[in-house]
Amino acid sequence: MLTEQQNASVAQAANQKQNQQKHQALHQASLLNKAEFWGEAAKTLDWIKPAQTVLDESQAPFYHWFADGEMNTCYNAVDRHVLAGRGDQVAIQYVSPVTDTEYGISYGELQAQVSRLAGFMQSIGIGKGDRVVIYMPMVPETAFAMLACARIGAIHSVVFGGFAANELATRINDAKPKLVLSASCGIEPSGVIPYKPLLDKALAQSVHQVDHCLILNRSQYQADLLEGRDLDWQAALATAPKADCAALKATDPLYVLYTSGTTGQPKGVVRDNGGHAVALAWSMQHIYDIQAGDVFWAASDVGWVVGHSYIVYGPLLVGATTLMYEGKPVGTPDPGAFWRTIAKYKVKSFFTAPTAIRAIKREDPDGEYLQGVDLACLKNVFLAGERCDPDTLVWAHTKLAKPVIDHWWQTETGWPVAANLMGTAPVAIKPGSPALPVPGYAVEVVDELGEQVAPNTSGNVVIKLPLPPGTLTTLWQNDQRYQDSYLSMYPGYYLTGDAGYTDEDGYLYIMSRIDDIINVAGHRLSTGRFEEVLCQHPDVAEAAVIGVDDQLKGQVPLGLVVLKKGVTISDEELHKQLITLVRQEIGPVASFRLVSAIQKLPKTRSGKILRGTMRKIADNQQYTAPATIEDPQTLELVRTALTRMGYADALV
Repeated sequence: MLTEQQNASVAQAANQKQNQQKHQALHQASLLNKAEFWGEAAKTLDWIKPAQTVLDESQAPFYHWFADGEMNTCYNAVDRHVLAGRGDQVAIQYVSPVTDTEYGISYGELQAQVSRLAGFMQSIGIGKGDRVVIYMPMVPETAFAMLACARIGAIHSVVFGGFAANELATRINDAKPKLVLSASCGIEPSGVIPYKPLLDKALAQSVHQVDHCLILNRSQYQADLLEGRDLDWQAALATAPKADCAALKATDPLYVLYTSGTTGQPKGVVRDNGGHAVALAWSMQHIYDIQAGDVFWAASDVGWVVGHSYIVYGPLLVGATTLMYEGKPVGTPDPGAFWRTIAKYKVKSFFTAPTAIRAIKREDPDGEYLQGVDLACLKNVFLAGERCDPDTLVWAHTKLAKPVIDHWWQTETGWPVAANLMGTAPVAIKPGSPALPVPGYAVEVVDELGEQVAPNTSGNVVIKLPLPPGTLTTLWQNDQRYQDSYLSMYPGYYLTGDAGYTDEDGYLYIMSRIDDIINVAGHRLSTGRFEEVLCQHPDVAEAAVIGVDDQLKGQVPLGLVVLKKGVTISDEELHKQLITLVRQEIGPVASFRLVSAIQKLPKTRSGKILRGTMRKIADNQQYTAPATIEDPQTLELVRTALTRMGYADALV
């Protein structure tokens, strides 16, 4: 006789198998009958003019979704919920531990704020197709600004608040905005970061000159306004008229979001209105299991694609409550801040980056800050933004006793490429994998010649064209660069730039960027696999592995690890144990002998480890610290550690 627990396990396995078949059937339908599949998905939105042509392939490889349809994204995210009688529901729940501020904004209040800001924009000559740069911190007014642009058909370009002046200037020169919306300051755990001086410096450097700047003055720092150009946010909106929602083509651009380019010139990813809204609304229901009235929290920043898709647009499109958080996973004030916030505001699905979980794990490895916190409301935890090592996922699952779902996507795609459909067909979780390709995405793994490789064989991850709705349509005013960057290497396919493999069940594994593959004496090895193994060590909080030059083998792996708080292991013993661990898990072919502990790894503000920069330091190559780096001093920590290991022996 099977025990009750064994019976439950058997039933769960059978259900997951059934769900995998359901997922695959949905996926197949989305590829065989694209127009029918996405035409049906579009019915969840309100259209001024429903599209008769769901997919226009006449200008391939430039594809257009809902080409002859008309709609308004702001209307679908705000107004229609008010008209449906849900104006009193909280739309944005703002939580700012760095200013000790918390308040909710209802859909009715959101409509009033957005329509007035849109009216102000119109009053100074901003209209359909005009660009507006938004350079703001994590405050509700940033969401108002994005939605106000969407309301009148202006194209917004959000630049992460606190970006260096020269980086902001580069984006202003490329987007050529008529208006910049900014704030006097942002607030980090380290203190107040004045934004207005950075904006002034950027505008002084810019070739393109903007007509107006609208400045939100915060109490923590008062900005000086330049007469004739700068306007005070509160004063300007006090007398502004309200604006109605404009009728826009589904193919009209909604926003431009800049991502780093290999040439140093940022790439402006263009997102349309119709396909974007359809894809995000579909994903909220099917992937994140969020319906109208549910509370959703994406612990990211509006400056990144996650903030665009899942702080602002996605949750509001389905009538959910979105939580906007101005703080960090640790230090504002402690590693329990996320869990208490989830419990207080009854968050159903929570989305954060693996680096946030690793930071919490490092500060609170035993989960003591979870004690006494009631997380009964929490159904799922989603991780994305970088590769999630299995150890981090398992730790979070064990401590939270909730499904922890890794999923994979990019700035360019705008929504998940591979994920577990938790709202429709949850499948078994395999740590290390973001699960199965999402409906709409025909994902393949190919070799350098473009031939599909066998299961469990590493290769380049590509997506067959056309990409589904919601993905990039091109790069801002640079169709040729779009083709050169993404479409030319494998004609008929979009190059993701990631390397990985699929297993015998069709699960996808993303191991690294293509240029993070190490070639050790002819053996192609993924840095992600090394990091996965190093993080299995009980004393390791996180790890970064790079390939460094070697005269004999071409390249060899070098690892830097951050230890958990309170660990007292000696350097010699740690070194010995980690080398043994890698040898056991990957084998002697790995040639892994270089590893050292480091206090902190260099990362971007969105949590991506700067492996490319680390590699250049190790090999004594010229490098420029990326504008997105969170703490520039970490590069000197890297240099010191590498020098101790026999690399980076000359300052560049």
